Amino acid sequence: MAHSSTFCLILTLLINCNLHVNGCYTSITSFGDSLADTGNMKLMSMKSDNALPHFAFPPYGETFFHEPTGRCSNGRLIIDFIAESLGLPLITPSQAINTTFNVTGLGQGVNYAVAGATALDPSFHIARGVYVKTNASLGVQLGWFKESLSPTVSVNKRLIGCSLILMGEIGGNDYNHALESGKSIDEVEGYVPFVIKAIISAINELIDLGAETLVIPGNLPIGCSATYLTMFYGSNKVKYDNATGCITQLNKFAEYHNEQLKMELNKIREVHPEVTIIYADYYNAAMQVFLSPHKYGFTNGALKACCGGGGPFNYNSSVACSEPLLTSCAEPDTYFNWDGLHLTEAAYRFIFKSLFEGSYTTPQFRSVCPTSRLRTVGGLSSSI
Repeated sequence: MAHSSTFCLILTLLINCNLHVNGCYTSITSFGDSLADTGNMKLMSMKSDNALPHFAFPPYGETFFHEPTGRCSNGRLIIDFIAESLGLPLITPSQAINTTFNVTGLGQGVNYAVAGATALDPSFHIARGVYVKTNASLGVQLGWFKESLSPTVSVNKRLIGCSLILMGEIGGNDYNHALESGKSIDEVEGYVPFVIKAIISAINELIDLGAETLVIPGNLPIGCSATYLTMFYGSNKVKYDNATGCITQLNKFAEYHNEQLKMELNKIREVHPEVTIIYADYYNAAMQVFLSPHKYGFTNGALKACCGGGGPFNYNSSVACSEPLLTSCAEPDTYFNWDGLHLTEAAYRFIFKSLFEGSYTTPQFRSVCPTSRLRTVGGLSSSI
């Protein structure tokens, strides 16, 4: 990152911090994977002359942006709705800073999330024979963030303290990559302590740097993903939940990860009572829809992908959503699943509302950021 860009970023953040009042935030700093990546993987591919990822092509981005942005959805992600609710512009991907040296608006946040990223360093997975799609692990993203900081500790603490830190979602790909490589569910369960340790280590490092408020999501109910429903289709190795049609073992696995994460977050709360640690319950927020999709407007169901390569769940691992011969569904807002692994904008909006307007964060976000400080998101009330 150019020194001039870094200086301007720090200066702008410090100016904006003067507006930090009533428990709300003047910037967002985000880490994570494809659930939060707003363009970093696309930009990294362009810089390295690698083939662009499939989500850099239509119909990705069709609903809101009307063009691909590098987001793994047809429109906005949860991070976008958070930014809008706080009255901030959509958060700039960190790789755009290096690409354009344009710091306009960066004082309101930077997004370091990269599609395919893992919580653990690639060496962990390579040693176990698992292929990872990017080297931009959580540790690498945290390194990028630290490179942008001032050499003055007091400046950093003030800068970071006025930012809402989004820690993911991260960790899901550590399991996805392993399961896709043929590892058993029981074997991958052994990864959980290592993944949790990596997440907690990053949180503690951010607290040491001055973070005052962090949002840490749990894993989604991966047993409801069209990717896994297709992968295990017809197999006698798994059982299904009669109420949702989801794979029971995979959802229990996700719950195990989430329980371990919450236990460790409670320990941080005890050590740092001055820091606000917010657990975002992605699992149960999404489970509302898997239990009753029609109730929430997802009339085409929650399990079948809007854009995919056919089959019972409209997903085929060898046919990307952006293949020229494929077409996305006519009404993506009636689908929860977008491309098999990722969700639609409507789904992300629903999860955002459940988390930041509803009761699916601990503590509830409305107790941290008062109702009067938030704005309307996409025509929907965002006062929480």
